[in-house]
Order: sequence, then C-alpha cells, then structure tokens
Amino acid sequence: MTTYGFTGWFGVALLILDLAVRVLAVVIVPRNRRPTAGMAWLLAIFLIPLVGIVVFLLIGNPKLPRKRRRKQDDINVYIRQTTRDLVRANLTDESPPWFASVVALNRRLGSMPLQGGNDATLIADYQASLDAMTEEVGRATRFVHVEFYILTCDQTTYPLFDALEAAVKRGVTVRVLLDHFASFRTRDYKKTLRRLTEMGADWHLMLPLQPLKGKFQRPDLRNHRKLLIVDGAVGYMGSQNVIDRSYNKSSNIKRGLQWQELVTRIEGPTVAALNAVFLSDWYSETDQILTNETGILDAATNAGDLELQVVPSGPGFDGENNLRLFLALIYNAQHQINITSPYFVPDEAMLYAVTTAVQRGVPVNLFVSEIGDQALVYHAQRSYYEELLRAGVRIWMYPAPYILHAKHFTIDDEIAVIGSSNMDMRSFGLNMEVSLMVRGADFVDEMRQVEEHYRSVSRELTLDEWLTQPLRSTILDNIARLTSSLQ
Repeated sequence: MTTYGFTGWFGVALLILDLAVRVLAVVIVPRNRRPTAGMAWLLAIFLIPLVGIVVFLLIGNPKLPRKRRRKQDDINVYIRQTTRDLVRANLTDESPPWFASVVALNRRLGSMPLQGGNDATLIADYQASLDAMTEEVGRATRFVHVEFYILTCDQTTYPLFDALEAAVKRGVTVRVLLDHFASFRTRDYKKTLRRLTEMGADWHLMLPLQPLKGKFQRPDLRNHRKLLIVDGAVGYMGSQNVIDRSYNKSSNIKRGLQWQELVTRIEGPTVAALNAVFLSDWYSETDQILTNETGILDAATNAGDLELQVVPSGPGFDGENNLRLFLALIYNAQHQINITSPYFVPDEAMLYAVTTAVQRGVPVNLFVSEIGDQALVYHAQRSYYEELLRAGVRIWMYPAPYILHAKHFTIDDEIAVIGSSNMDMRSFGLNMEVSLMVRGADFVDEMRQVEEHYRSVSRELTLDEWLTQPLRSTILDNIARLTSSLQ
C-alpha cells in the first residue's frame, strides 16, 4: 500500500472514530443531567475532543460511588424509623400556612424531622466563634465530634487543638473528620495530621483521593460541611472553617484578604440531628456504626422555643436537597427575601425563583463580596448581575479586603436558613452540605441585624454602573459562566 493510500485510509478511520465519539457523546453525556450541563459537556467534547473526553472521564460522573450511596440510603431508612413517632415540633396556627409542606419536603429528601424546643444564637465575629468552640470543648465530658471541610492547626487555631488534646487526656472521646483534598492544599496539612495523631484523636479523611488504597471518586466531589458537636448537647455549624482568617495563603496575605463568616450555636433536641449527620459521615468513611450515640430520641431536653430542621444534601442523595429547600422558601416568600452567598452562581431554577419573586412584588436583597478569592467563580457570579439588576434585585457589595463567606438567608419575618451551602451549582450538585432551617421571629431578628450590618458597610451596585464595565470583563464573565455548567 502506498503512503498516500495509507494516509487516506488513516484519515477515513479518524473521521469514523470522530463521528463515533460524537454520536456516543450525544447518547451518554446528557443522560440524567441538566440540559445546561449536558450542553456544556457536549461543547467541550466537540470543540476540544481529546481534552474534553479526558476531563469528562475524570469528572463527568456527578454522583458518589454506588457503595457510598447505598450507605446513605441505609442511614436515611434508620433515621426515618427511629423518628417516626417524634412529636417535639409544634406546628401551631402561627406558622405560615405553607410551612408544613416545606417541612414535609425536607423530611422526605433528607429524612430529618422538624424539632421544637431549641435555642440558637449567631456568632458573626471570626475569632469569637473559634473562642466559643474552644471553650465548649473545654467543658466536654463524653465526646467531641469535629467535622470541617478545612481543618488546620495554625497560629490562630492552636487554642482549639490544645482544648481537643486536653479533652482526650481527661478521657473524652474526640473524633475528627476533615476533607482530604481541601485540607491537603493548606500549608499546615502534615502538621495538622501529626498533631491529631499525637493527641490521640480518632481522625479520618473525608472522600480521600487514594487510588492505591482503592479510595477514589470524582476528585471535585467534596465534603463541604462544618460541624462541631459536644456531648450531644451543644452544636456549632455555619460557614466557617478551622483555619486562620487569611487561609494562610501568600496571595491572600499580600492582598490583605480576611474572611467574614457566620456561625450558629445550637442547644436542644436538634443537636442530636446535627450529630446524626456527623455519624452518617463517620459511617461512610470508616464503616463503623457508633451504636451508643445514634439515638435521636435521646436528645437534650427543651432549651428554647425555636423550631429547627437539619437538611443534609450532596451527591449521596438522589435529589438536590438544598436547592429544593431554597426554591420552596423563595417561592413561598410574601414580604422580603435577603440572601447572603459568597458564590452566587444559580442554575436556571434558582435564577427564575429569585427574579420571579421580585416580579410578584417581593423585595430581594443579595449580599456578595466586592472582590473574589476564586477567579473562575467570581467571574461566573458576575455574569448574572445584569439579569438580576434588570429584574429588580438589589445587589450589595461587601467591601474589600473582606471576603463575605457567610451563607444564609431570611424569608419574611420568621424563617431563616444557615449552613455550609453556597447558592451555586457546585453546592447544589457536587458538595456534601448541611443546612439548618429555623422558624422563630427572634432568630430572624438577630439575622436581620447581621444583614443590616452588611448593608451599612456595603455599597449598592446599580445597573447604570454595571453597564459601564469594559468588554474584556464581559467576555471573562461569560466564559466563566459556561465552565460553571460542567457538572
């Protein structure tokens, strides 16, 4: 065969292979995936085939391995069975008429019940929340459960690690979970693991990327939860990781960046539900069922008058529990919606819910950072500003050098949500998150005070100002928006 003939047949083979790849991509990629995500993947595969295929094979599956999903199913069944007769919550006539349906939604998706008799307070100061958790650990008598997306032992968090070590020495069981990939990227990762080992804490990595040990899944499926539970009586949750406020990154320090967070301290029956989230993650990572600490019915006695419902979410569940909760609340809001999110990259459903709320006469305020710490997400978020502003959403820019990392929102006068979940497609579909729905006017008043502080130090972004941005920024924003759909 001549060189010309061989080259010709080789070219035909490549064309057939290219056509086969495209046909298979059209069949495989969009299946059980959002249309926008499917289109984004198909564009990547069609425009840059080799790179697109490799990336899709690496991160194209948005679900955890089947074994881990089965564990979550087992946990959900157990929680539903043990809480079937739970009647702590008092859905009185004073609650909004639609509230019971949202509670039922959360119960069906995340299994956790609504529970009354709780107390919760907000901590908006970064150091104060670390100090409060440190003091709480110092009072522990039975166990301390620590679960954070990022957990690192540095100059700021030394006191908390000292408190954990002291707790172990006086016979308290200390269990620790930290996300492998997120914590691995921190400066003090090895020192942190060494410190946990030396103090005698029982620690494990969440969603470890250790293929040689048979532990591997899509690399960007992460456990983003932030929890601390002491003796099953007191719990902390919110947006804050255990690390210095600058995250110890030279680029952050050079820019003077400081993270602004919001944490809530909880007492009452719902602490046990929060602990159940930790226990489920512990079981998923270790195969250990901590039978002595699984009973939600053995929760603490009444501590206040707040009704709370814990809503876990993530790729271990069939649905996007956090997104469905957020949508249900936004569509039922009648008077006011205030949203605080560091990474507001909504899918179509969330974007329509927010803009529809304004169009039906409900004021919507969105609090975001003036600057960003992650360029891709920052530009993707900016790509939605024009549509939001034209719809009538008021956007408040929290000033540099602070990164407003708090994650919460309020609906009308008595419903609030706080937790680890951003309002972006990553938190909706790829991250394991935990949210807390709160019904109580006093708590909402406290959160509104935090929101008013944001407003007092922020500047409002106007449509006129936005339309003056340079073309290069618009191009960057739109490219980032496309990549954010790759799920």
